[in-house]
Amino acid sequence: MDSLLQTEMPDIKIFARGKVRDVYDLDDRLLIVATDRISAFDYVIPDAIPGKGKILTRMSLFWFDYVKDVVANHFISANVDDYPKELHKYRDQLEGRSMLVVKAERIDIECVVRGYISGSLWKEYQGELKKGNSTVLGFNFAKDLKESQKFDDPIFTPATKEASGHDINISFEEMAQIVGVELAAKLRTVSKQIYTKAANFCETRGIILADTKFEFGMHNGKLILIDEILSPDSSRFWPKDKYQIGRGQESFDKQFVRDYLTSCGWDKNSPPPHLPADIIEGTRKKYEEVQNLLLAK
Repeated sequence: MDSLLQTEMPDIKIFARGKVRDVYDLDDRLLIVATDRISAFDYVIPDAIPGKGKILTRMSLFWFDYVKDVVANHFISANVDDYPKELHKYRDQLEGRSMLVVKAERIDIECVVRGYISGSLWKEYQGELKKGNSTVLGFNFAKDLKESQKFDDPIFTPATKEASGHDINISFEEMAQIVGVELAAKLRTVSKQIYTKAANFCETRGIILADTKFEFGMHNGKLILIDEILSPDSSRFWPKDKYQIGRGQESFDKQFVRDYLTSCGWDKNSPPPHLPADIIEGTRKKYEEVQNLLLAK
């Protein structure tokens, strides 16, 4: 299977190159191309995961349509024929992995919704327990939670969007100081509504949506959903039939990559090593599996 590590369109103005996406500036619109790059521990890995960008794009297109009754989004078209003519000659790089979107004013907050206690929140919770309390990010949790336990109701745990390094978890009150109380409340409400609708759908496909993150922007004075949504890059998807409270879960994401990088002796502070073929293939299969489960007719 062919892979695309980086787009090359020298006559098109580049807007940004993210860890996975190459974004091009088309005046009042943007062209977002999902490459096959993969990142872990805040580093871009030197190897591509074949077909990953197309899977991410396909999933985002599905979810944008599925939650559009909750909030509008930036999507215009994923058909290369609809793109400006100067892009048509790059069809081989764009087909199936790109989106033409409106250019919004990005709100620099990661809107994270968690239905289960896992990942960084579980670590922070454990750290607070050792100090004798259980308050994390403004939430006063019970002192007997177990790893991967489901919350009675999903919680909203925003984070700052950092240009480099880890995003930093903040409380809702800290977020309100950054964006204002009214917008903060709106972001919290909409994020939880999207999560709930998506999580309910995932359940019907045998998948638990443990947590996810959204990005929003303003366009013509209106709040819209931007970037990509509900993919294995931005969400924890767990197989429902293997879920067991009190431990970490098997997941449909890049855990193969994280586990390899943790075990191979890399110090996580220097350029990452190349991935063995079996790790690349195992990761590709995980992404493909969750796509097939979610998008099956």
